[in-house]
Amino acid sequence: MSTMQKQSAAQSQKLMVFVLTMSLYGLATLFTELIPKFQVGIVEFSVEYFLFIPLTLAMLFDPLSAALGAATGELVFSEIMLGQFGGLGELEKFLTVTIGVYIAGRLVRDLRNRGMVGAAAIIGTAAQLAMGTVVDILKVQFAVEDFEAVAGLPESVFATEGFAFLNDLLFSGILFCMLPCVYLVPKLYGKIEPLLGMQPRTENSAVSGINPKTIAVCVLGFVCAIVAELAATAGLSLIDWEAEWAESGTAVAVGMVVAAVIAIAVLVVMKKNSERKAAH
Repeated sequence: MSTMQKQSAAQSQKLMVFVLTMSLYGLATLFTELIPKFQVGIVEFSVEYFLFIPLTLAMLFDPLSAALGAATGELVFSEIMLGQFGGLGELEKFLTVTIGVYIAGRLVRDLRNRGMVGAAAIIGTAAQLAMGTVVDILKVQFAVEDFEAVAGLPESVFATEGFAFLNDLLFSGILFCMLPCVYLVPKLYGKIEPLLGMQPRTENSAVSGINPKTIAVCVLGFVCAIVAELAATAGLSLIDWEAEWAESGTAVAVGMVVAAVIAIAVLVVMKKNSERKAAH
C-alpha cells in the first residue's frame, strides 16, 4: 500500500471515530435530559453527562477525533437539535469538552492497566469540570455576570463554584465517567480496533503521552474558551437563537432517533469493512 493510500485509510478511520463518537455521545446527552435530578439538603445529585463514551473511544482510538466528535455531538444534538443555539457562548463548552477528553485519551499508555485508565478518566473529567468552574468564577470577577453573594462573604462565588465542581466530580465523574471506563477499556482493547482496520494502541503509540506541545495547545484552547464565554456573557453572542419548540419532547425524540440511526449506520459500515478485510 502506498503512502498516500495509508494516509487516506488513516483519515477514513479517524472520520469513523469522529462520527461514531459524535452520534453515541449526542444520543447520551439527549438521554440525560430525561433523567430527573435529586436534591438532598444542599447537595444535588444529577447525571450531568455520560462522558465515559468519548473517554473510552479516545483511549482506544484517536484521542483528537474522539474529543472533537464528543464536543460536536453535544453541540449538534443537545443544542441545535433541541432548537437552541447560544452562539459564541457554545464555544466554551465545545473547547473544554474537547480538551478534557483529549487529555484523558493521551494519558493512557497501557490500556490493560485499569489503574492507569481510571486515573486518566478522572483527570480528564476533572480538567473539563475545572475549566468550566474557572470560567464561571471569572465571569463574576469581571462583572459580566450577576452573582448573588452570601451576606458577609464576598468570596462566596469560590465556595459555591468549588462545591459544585466537587459535587459533579464525585458523583457524575466517578459513577458515569471513571468506573465505566475502568471496565470497558480493558474489556474492549484488542477486540474493537479490528472493526476499523486498526491495530490496538501500544505503549509506544504516537498518540500516547503529554508533551509541551500538547500542553501549549490545550492552554491556548482554554484561553479561547474564556474569551469566548466572557464575550458572550457580555452580550457579544453573535448568533443566538431559540425555536418555539426548544427542548420539547418531540425535539428530544427526533434527536435521539437521528443520533441512533447515525450510530447504527457507522457500526454497520465498520462491520462490513472488517468482514471485507477478513475475506482478503
